[in-house]
Formats: sequence, structure tokens, C-alpha cells
Amino acid sequence: MKACDKMTLSHKTTAACYLTIASSANQMGTSEATRLNKFLTRFSGLIEKYRKIDNRSAADEDLKLSDILRYYSRDLNSAKDLLYRRTRCLANYENANKALEKARNKNKDVQTAEKAQQAAREKFEHMSETAKQELVDFKQRRVAAFKKNLTELAESELKHAKAAAQLFRNTIAALKEIA
Repeated sequence: MKACDKMTLSHKTTAACYLTIASSANQMGTSEATRLNKFLTRFSGLIEKYRKIDNRSAADEDLKLSDILRYYSRDLNSAKDLLYRRTRCLANYENANKALEKARNKNKDVQTAEKAQQAAREKFEHMSETAKQELVDFKQRRVAAFKKNLTELAESELKHAKAAAQLFRNTIAALKEIA
């Protein structure tokens, strides 16, 4: 998960670097009124517009990818807690079995031990059924959420790539007019 956050931060940082490049090109382009300066001014406009597209792309990555991974991480911790509680019920059931064996060997409180063993077994079986259903639901939710978010991310990336390609085509046409 930290890798995803690092990737998103790197993407945002890269987009911020475009501002420095655009500013430098614009400063060089405003010094004189030559074809090169017009070219640099147009080029700086391209970089600035591309920075905005890249910023939106980074924000969408953060929204779609990082958020689904955070959600999955929290959901996974809930599943781990559920399995831990099931394991605790199993340990209690095993302890009740041992207590029943001891009671039978000593011939004391056998009925009480049997009731405790029966209650522990029922609780363990109930917890097992609940855990099984919860894990199936977790898998279905996870697959559906990942599919939805990754599809939306791909559509978003495609939209941003198309916008960038159109920006580049328009800028290249404008730069050819200058040359």
C-alpha cells in the first residue's frame, strides 16, 4: 500500500516539475520577438496545459487506486479479526473437551462439563458458519470493488491520455505554423 502512495506522490511531484519547465521556457520566450521566442512561449503553454492534465490523472489514481487498496486493507483486517475469534472459539472448545475428559476420569461434575463442552462446540460451529459466509461475502465484495475501481481508473487514464494526445496534436500544428 505504501508503494501505491509513493507512486501517486511521485506522479504529483512530476506534474509539479512541469511548472518549472513551463516557467523557464516562458521566460526565455519573452525576451525578444523572434520565431524561437514564439516557439518557446507556445511550448511553455503546452507544458502548463499538460501539467493540468497530469495533475488530474494523478488525483484520479489516488482516488481510484489508493482508496481501493486502503479499503481492502481495512476489510482484510476485519477478516483476520473474524478468523482470530474463530480460533479462540476452537481453543475454548478444545479446553472444554479436556475438561470433560478430566471430569469423566474423576467422575465429578460430568454433566456440567458436558454442558460446557456442548456450548463451546455450538459456539465454535456457529462461528465457523459465520466466518465461512463472511469470507465468501468478503471475496465477492473485494472482486466487485476491484473490478469497478480498476475499470474506472482505466477509463479515466484513457480519457486523460486522449486529452493529452489532442493537446499535443493541437500544439504541434500551432508550432508548425510558427516554423
